[in-house]
Amino acid sequence: MSDTAAKVPFKRQPPKKRGAVDFIAGGVAGLFEALVCHPLDTIKVRMQLYRKSGQKPPGFVKTGVNIAQKEGFLSLYKGLGAVIIGIVPKMAIRFSSYEFYRSLFYDENFNITTGQTFIAGVGAGITEAVMVVNPMEVVKIRLQAQHHSMKDPLDIPKYRNAPHAAYLICKEEGFSTLYRGVSLTAARQASNQGVNFTVYSKLKEYLQERSGTEVLPHWQTSGIGLISGALGPLSNAPLDTIKTRLQKTTFASNESGMVRIMKITKQLIREEGIHALYKGITPRIMRVAPGQAVTFTVYEFIKDMLNSDTSILASTNKKLA
Repeated sequence: MSDTAAKVPFKRQPPKKRGAVDFIAGGVAGLFEALVCHPLDTIKVRMQLYRKSGQKPPGFVKTGVNIAQKEGFLSLYKGLGAVIIGIVPKMAIRFSSYEFYRSLFYDENFNITTGQTFIAGVGAGITEAVMVVNPMEVVKIRLQAQHHSMKDPLDIPKYRNAPHAAYLICKEEGFSTLYRGVSLTAARQASNQGVNFTVYSKLKEYLQERSGTEVLPHWQTSGIGLISGALGPLSNAPLDTIKTRLQKTTFASNESGMVRIMKITKQLIREEGIHALYKGITPRIMRVAPGQAVTFTVYEFIKDMLNSDTSILASTNKKLA
């Protein structure tokens, strides 16, 4: 064969229909992400809720140390119950809806453009925000915002755990409180998943074509997950900070969501400056980037394992038939 012969292009395999596989793989991936990265999320929330008091705001490390010293190390895992309760449906909806929206754009060779990938990611982000993420985050933020010591058994917090917090919120403030800030959450998740899935998918496609294989090594999956996860927070940090302040408030209001959003934004900028909109950006990137590395690595591993087992089982059944 001549050295100048054209290189055989990488042929992409048609996507498999795997709703149950996406659900299980996404749930396991989300569980691992929560266990590994939740302390960083607690630090991020505390930094975003810190009010200007004439002193220099504590940084990422100091905030984490203060929580551990004053309230106990396990306080870094406040709100974890709310995350775990919602993580399986959240990840199932994220990956399943993304694959569904993505399938609407495939051409005859199962290719999809960058813009179409972004739209599929945006759709997945909005879907998960409305169905799971916003109620879960309202409960999580209320738990994380409590300054009580887990070292002292007599220091009983208002919200004892995630189900208790959800019950009290609905009882005292109404069920609609669980959807406080949903527009901001949807905007944040849409931009997050749009950027996240687009960068991840295109880097994955590039590496697949370069290596000529569908299955990438785990270190490559982790690497592109880390890169894609770091870019989302940079695009929507102000939305996340305002959303956290809005969801932390415990009083009922007849004002529309947009009016409250504008009031919080103006007050935040007036009292603490424009840079306050980026409070917690460091721990958020440190939370989201490795979180996405863990999520995509575990997701791809579990998905490949389940698909392999399914293929083996189908092949065995065919031979027995």
